[in-house]
Order: sequence, then structure tokens, then C-alpha cells
Amino acid sequence: MARLPSFFSNLCLRQNPKFLKAAARQIRSRNLSVDQFNGNSEELGPIPQTPDEFLAQNRSVSLTGENGSSEGLMGKPANLDEKFVQPQIHSVSEIAKEVSNLIRTRPRWEQMLLTDFPTVNFTDPTVYNEVLKQLSNVFLSLRFCFWLRSLNGSSFDPALCNLMFGRLVEANAADAAKSFLDDAKFEPDPWYLELYIRCLCENGLIDQALDVFERLKIIGYCVSLETWNSALSHSVRSKRVDVVWRLYEDMMGYGVATDVNTIGHLIQAFCLENNVDKAYELLHQVLEAGHIPDKIVFNKLISALCKNRNYGKVSAILHRMIAKNCSPDIYSYQEVINGLCKGRMRHEGLRIFNELKDRGYFPDRVVYTTMIHSLCKNKDIGDARKLWFEMIRNGMIPNEYTYNAFIDGLWRSGCIDEAEKLHKEMLNKGYPETTVSYNTMINGLCLNGKVEEAQVLFDKMNEKGIVRDSITYNSLIEGFSKQGRITEGMYFFNELLKQGFRPSNASFSLLIEKLCESELVKEAETLWVDIRERGLEPAVHSLDPIIVGLSKQGHFAEAIEWLSYMISNRVRPKKTTFEKLIESHYINDRYDDALFVLGHMLKMGYLLGECISHSLVDKLCRDSSRHVETSLGEILGRI
Repeated sequence: MARLPSFFSNLCLRQNPKFLKAAARQIRSRNLSVDQFNGNSEELGPIPQTPDEFLAQNRSVSLTGENGSSEGLMGKPANLDEKFVQPQIHSVSEIAKEVSNLIRTRPRWEQMLLTDFPTVNFTDPTVYNEVLKQLSNVFLSLRFCFWLRSLNGSSFDPALCNLMFGRLVEANAADAAKSFLDDAKFEPDPWYLELYIRCLCENGLIDQALDVFERLKIIGYCVSLETWNSALSHSVRSKRVDVVWRLYEDMMGYGVATDVNTIGHLIQAFCLENNVDKAYELLHQVLEAGHIPDKIVFNKLISALCKNRNYGKVSAILHRMIAKNCSPDIYSYQEVINGLCKGRMRHEGLRIFNELKDRGYFPDRVVYTTMIHSLCKNKDIGDARKLWFEMIRNGMIPNEYTYNAFIDGLWRSGCIDEAEKLHKEMLNKGYPETTVSYNTMINGLCLNGKVEEAQVLFDKMNEKGIVRDSITYNSLIEGFSKQGRITEGMYFFNELLKQGFRPSNASFSLLIEKLCESELVKEAETLWVDIRERGLEPAVHSLDPIIVGLSKQGHFAEAIEWLSYMISNRVRPKKTTFEKLIESHYINDRYDDALFVLGHMLKMGYLLGECISHSLVDKLCRDSSRHVETSLGEILGRI
């Protein structure tokens, strides 16, 4: 027989087993609810208030033994005057506490609830609300709800659905909330749907949040400004500018009054669109109105202005921040330094970096890494080395990004031994071998002509399960191409395409150039066309060696055709391309084509080299060409 719930354990003072057994049997037969335990059931009548009343209602149980004798349950003749303790009835909260404890501690509690709590009506809202309140684990709560559904057949109680949906949303369990909403097929309260919007946005599910906005729009419910701003904020973080403007349009349709946070999100959206003038104008309007956006808004606009090299407005923003008692922090200046470095104004970035230290700012590891990376890109390894040791002296331990930035600079500067030593130091300090660290080493080896060692590392990446990316392949394509090893370069190029990566302009142009130098001009031309047909846009400058190669091999018409293609796409061919094309044409007595090319060259502002000018004039004069009189003056005037 299953054990009795603990709230029956104090039914009488003497705890006679026979008495408990008989009393429990009678109570089970009534299928009492929680309300009936509290004396609210008319079916059972009032709960007895004295021992005599209790015995009178249970005479058949308490006055007769199991063998039908007159002995009571205590093994002796029953005495109606014997005093009994009134049964202790537990409250709903106490019952819920025991139920929730069983759910938390028993893996298969569904099979035990009805057996261990036979008198509890779990479908009573008072009961399940209290149980859910006691359950802190939201997924156990969800499991309990589905168990309740099994008691009711196939339907969910709407009140229970709202309660459970709210619990899932508050727990930020977006996927579980969506599944529950789809499965239960109920209409949540608008307030819960509003919370659901925030939950979806926080999980990056912007499109699903828009669907909920539409759902609320249909019933005429307008969410709070806090929810609008939450959706705008996460749309900006997800770089969904289209959603930002759609939400803002809906806000205006509802007549919602915006605040400074709303405007801040719009400024960031303009920055994402690279519409920095509009963003700057909007910030100016906000400041004039006496409002100050969050510093992240200033920093995003500063970053966008730096990308456009609009340093005048950057300076104006910094001054406005100071005037408004919103002093720029280290992150504001970090955006300035980063923008200057990326804009190839590294020395200006270094000047501001040093000024910050003089003013008492303490650059963090990110700022140091930014400066080291920028200086290394410019092969200014001396200043980069100074910052490296300064950072360490200031107690900042370089991370893997700082290590890789400095190692890359050492490779670019030809400091091979130092680069390899620093790479070993990075590994010895416990930093993992990653795609970035392998790419740094492979690219460095290729830059210094050590392509065989680079290929060994490439093979080790596969052995260690480290992912290769486009940088890995492009580095090897450039490395082998520079060595004139076209076969290996083409192998890695084809592997890159198989992996679905895109060739960099540098690696592709170099490969084309080396194919043409090896007189494989037709192969280079075919490769260029094939890349374009794959939906990739090759660098148009990579046509220069093809044009020169075709003209050298006597394919003059094709060379002129490719030249026209470049010009029509507003790409300036190199000066040497024009000169070599002119030379190959007049040597082969193709004066009309030579002068046609010369005309385009002069229109683009190039000056014809003195040597080739004299050669061309001499050739025209010796052949008594009819073009001498019309062309000689113009050619000489351009020398």
C-alpha cells in the first residue's frame, strides 16, 4: 500500500496503525479536494469539532475491530469519553511545498503524485498556482503543466497557460515560450506578449518579435516606450537598420513620445548606414534640446566619422562632450585612435595615445593592442616593440590578439627568429593554437619565402582539427606565386574555391601576373572569366598583365578589347600597360591602334615616356606615315 501523505500523520495522538488505516480508507473513498479538507464541502458536512462528534461520524470504523469484535482500534473496548486530538489539516501552501519538493527530488514524480497525494485536486487553480510558485525551475514548472494537461484530457486551462507562458518569458526561455504558445493554442494577455517581445529581442529573434508587434497591433494594444526602445536597441546590435526604421514608423503611427534613448538608437542606425552627416545633425539637435545621449552613441558616431576621415567633426564632438560635462572616456579616445590608425594616420594616432597618458588616462590592453597592431601593419616595429614592453611594465599581460599582432609585425619586418621565439612563448603561456595564430605563422613564413614550412603548418591544421579559412589559402597562393611555383599556387587556389571561399584581390592578381609572366596568358584570361562567371568580382586591375601578355603574343584585338573594358568600368590601367601596348602595336606597324591607345592614355593625364616617344616618332618618320603631321605635334607636346 502506498505511503500516506505527511499531512495525515498527526490525525490522532496515539498513532494507532489500525485506526489510521481505516480512516485513510474512508477518506480516499470520498476523493476529497483541498476545499473539503477546509470544511467547505456540503457533501461531507461540517468537520467534527469534538472527539465524540468524530467517533460518531466514524463509528463503523473506530468502534469495531477487524475481526468484528467489540474491541476498539486500540485493542480494548472503545471508550466514548476517551479524548482524541483534533486532526491537523495542512494549508494549501504546505501541501504545495511537499508536492514541489517531491517534483524536485524524484525523477519520475508523475507516477507518484496521485498515489502520494490522493486527496489533492491538482486542477484546482489555488493548488497549481501555489505549486508553480514553489517551483523555482521553470522547466520543471513546464513539465508539471503538461502533466496537469494529461489529467484534463487534451485541453489547457487558459489561466494556467498565461501563468506558465509568463514564467517562461521571465526566464528568457524564448524557444520554450514559442513552443508552448504554439502547442497550447491560447491567447496570452497583451502584457505577457509585450514581455515576450523583449525576450525575443534579447535572444536576437528580431523577425519573431516583429510578428508579435503585428499581433498586438491587430488588437489595438500599444506597448510601452521601454519595449519600443528595447526592440530598437537590439535591432541596432543586430545591424538590422531596416527594422529600426520600421519600428520608428510604427511608433510615430501610435503617437508615442520618444525620449533621448530612442534618438540615440536612430543616430546609431544612421551610422550603420554610413549616413554620418544625418547622424551628426541629429546629435546636434539632441544636444541643443538639452539632452545627453549615452556615451556609446557618441563613440559609435566618432567611429563612423573616423571611417570617413571626417576628423574635424570628431574634434567638434569631443569638445561638445566636455562642454556638456560628459567627458570622453578611454573608450571614446579608443575609437579615435582606432579610426586614425585604420585611416593610415598611425603617427597621429600614436600622438593622441601619448597625450592621453600625459593627461592621466590609463590605456587598457585593447588600446595597446590597437596601437601595436597599427604600427606593425606600417612595419614600424621599433615603436611597436616599445609599447609591447611598456604594456607589460604597466601590469597588463598580452592576450592572444596582442601576441598575434606583434608576431605578425615581426614577420613583416623580417625578424624571423624573434617572431618564432615569441610564438613559442605564447604557446608556453597556455594560449591555444587557433586559426588566427596559424594564419599569422603561415602568412609570415610565406612573406619570407619559407613556403615549404608554411605548407607543413597547413597540414598540421588538418591533423589538429583547426579550421582553415580564406586567409589561410590566400597566404599560400601568394607565397607560392611569388616563388614562381604556379602549379602549387593553382592547387591552393582551386582548393580555396572548393571550400567556398573567395580569393583576395592580392592573391588573385598575383596569380594572374605570374601566369602571364610564364606566358600562360590564355590560361590567365580563362581564369579571370571563370571567376567572374562564379559570381565573384575579380579585381579589374588584374587585367593589366593580361592585356600586356596578349599584345606580346600578337592577340592585338583581344588586348584592345580588354583595355576598353577597363576604361568603360572607370578603372585606370597602369601607365606601363599603355606604353607596352603602344610599343607592341607600332613595332608591328599597327599605327592606327597605337595612336588609339595613345589618345586614351593622354586623356587620362599620363605623360608618355621620353624613350618610347622618341621611338614612336622615329618609327612614324621613317615610314613616312600620313599620321606624322597630325600626330607629331600632339605627341611632342605631351613629353
